[in-house]
Amino acid sequence: MTSTLSTPHLPAPTTPSPLEDVLPTDDLGEIPTATPWCQRWRDRRHSFRHTSAGGFNPRDYTLEPLAIPTAKKFVLQHHYTGSFPSAKKTYGLFNTSDGEPRLSGVAVFGLSVSKSVLERALPDLEPNVAALECSRFVLLDECPANTESWFLARCFDELLVANVRGVVSFADPVPRRSSTGELVAVGHVGTIYQASNAAYTGRATPRTIKLLPDGTVLNDRAAQKVRKQEQGHEYVEAKLMAFGAPAPRADCDPATWLREALIAIGARSVRHRGPHRYVFRLGKNRRARDRISLGYPELKKFPKRPDSSD
Repeated sequence: MTSTLSTPHLPAPTTPSPLEDVLPTDDLGEIPTATPWCQRWRDRRHSFRHTSAGGFNPRDYTLEPLAIPTAKKFVLQHHYTGSFPSAKKTYGLFNTSDGEPRLSGVAVFGLSVSKSVLERALPDLEPNVAALECSRFVLLDECPANTESWFLARCFDELLVANVRGVVSFADPVPRRSSTGELVAVGHVGTIYQASNAAYTGRATPRTIKLLPDGTVLNDRAAQKVRKQEQGHEYVEAKLMAFGAPAPRADCDPATWLREALIAIGARSVRHRGPHRYVFRLGKNRRARDRISLGYPELKKFPKRPDSSD
């Protein structure tokens, strides 16, 4: 998740709170819902917007289904991960205030890495068909406060028409830095989901992640592509070689090469307590939504702060 939701439009406070005195800042993560700040992105760099700078006007925006190549180009340019997941439904937020529609945000709903992720969260729904994962949600820094809530709601309207009844999304609360110390991921607790009435169902399974020199994660699926030489392994191998890993030899075992490549580039192992998991049940009314079962207990206490980066 790459965007946070502020409270409704409020006038600028006459006496700023201590938190407001220091915002925006490059080292702060996601802002608690009690404060009038929201996060934006451009070229994989985050910034903050205050509601007093101007509220969202829905007449200036429209949502349209987006071709996957167009969505991919936007996400790769602006999302902090620099990666694009498996997508099934992609939507664009267009700013029409100048007459010519301008792409200002993208939401990606796609296939989960494992069907069990969706099956456990939404046991009544067919995974990757009636239940999808919201894997990317990014707005440019030109979008005013409160844009994300409107955009997410319109996406859900479109998904419901397409017979999607449930959405699972994860918020990664762990800040990440590159090997040079540059902050590349601020850590998120899912503020937009909390403000949009998602069911918070706790944290996913803890695991150890591999951080590459630029602070991005080599996920298990990418590693498996290399080990098994599955489709897409060339892209992963090229990325590691760009960091200085040696080229794979023709007679080398891929798993051995991967292990040695990660050592060669100085990849770091980081223990991750698990991302926060949110579940949306979609329906035209509350009764229809309530008929969809949750596979996990709904927790009433939302997380408010990112994890420590220690």
